[in-house]
Amino acid sequence: MKSPHIGLPMTVVHVAGREQWSISPAYARAVQAAGGIPIPVPLLSEEEHLRACYERLDGLLLCGGGDVAPEAYGAQDTGLCADIVPARDALELTLARWALAEGLPLLGICRGIQVLNVAAGGGLIQDIPTALPTALAHRTPPTMPRDHPAHTVRIAPDCLLGELGAPGGLPVNSTHHQAVAALGRGLRATAWAPDGIIEAVEGDGAGRLLIGVQWHPEELVHADDPLHRALFERLVQCAAGAREE
Repeated sequence: MKSPHIGLPMTVVHVAGREQWSISPAYARAVQAAGGIPIPVPLLSEEEHLRACYERLDGLLLCGGGDVAPEAYGAQDTGLCADIVPARDALELTLARWALAEGLPLLGICRGIQVLNVAAGGGLIQDIPTALPTALAHRTPPTMPRDHPAHTVRIAPDCLLGELGAPGGLPVNSTHHQAVAALGRGLRATAWAPDGIIEAVEGDGAGRLLIGVQWHPEELVHADDPLHRALFERLVQCAAGAREE
C-alpha cells in the first residue's frame, strides 16, 4: 500500500525583503514519522489549480501560524490581531471547507483548530488576555522550549483524544493568544484548559477523522506520552483508508 499524501498548506515569510512560501519542518517530520508523505500546498489563487492539488491529497493538516482575519468570521478587527496573511486565510479556508464537505481526514493544530472552526461557521476570541483577563498564560514566552508543558487540559469522555491515550487529561504546550469561541457546525468541544478555554474540537459525526487541537503535538512526538505520535498516526491511517475507498 502506498503511503497517503497529507497536504500541508504553506504560508508567507519574508527573507531579506523578499516574499517566500514555506512550512515548518516539524509538521512535515511528524507526518513522515507516522508513515505519511507531507505534500506542501502552495498559495495558489486560481481555484481550478488549487482544486487539482486538493484532489491529489488523502488527508489535510492545518498548521500553526498567525491570526485569522476577523472578517472571515464576521467580526470587527479590534486591533489586537497579528501576522494576518490574507492569501493564507483564503487558501486554508477553501481547503478546510472542501474537506468538511467531502469527508477528507483533517487535523488542525493551533491556528489550524481556529481555521477549522471558522470554516465550519464558528467564531474566535481575538485576544485571550483582553477578553478573559483572569485566563491562564496561553502564550508561553519564546525563551522557553517549544515542548514546555504550559498547562493541563481536561479531556471529555468518549472522544478520540481519550481513545488515543489521554482519558481525563494531559499536560500540553501552548503558544497562542486566540482561541475557539462559538463552535462551528458539526463540531463539539472535547478538551478545555483550567480557565475554560476550548483546547480541542472534534467532528460530532461518526466514520471520519475531524479534529483540531490548540496545542502543538508536532513538538511533542518525541516525548514519552504516545498520544501525540498517535494523533499523527491516526491521521495517516484514516488518510490511507480514504485512499482505498
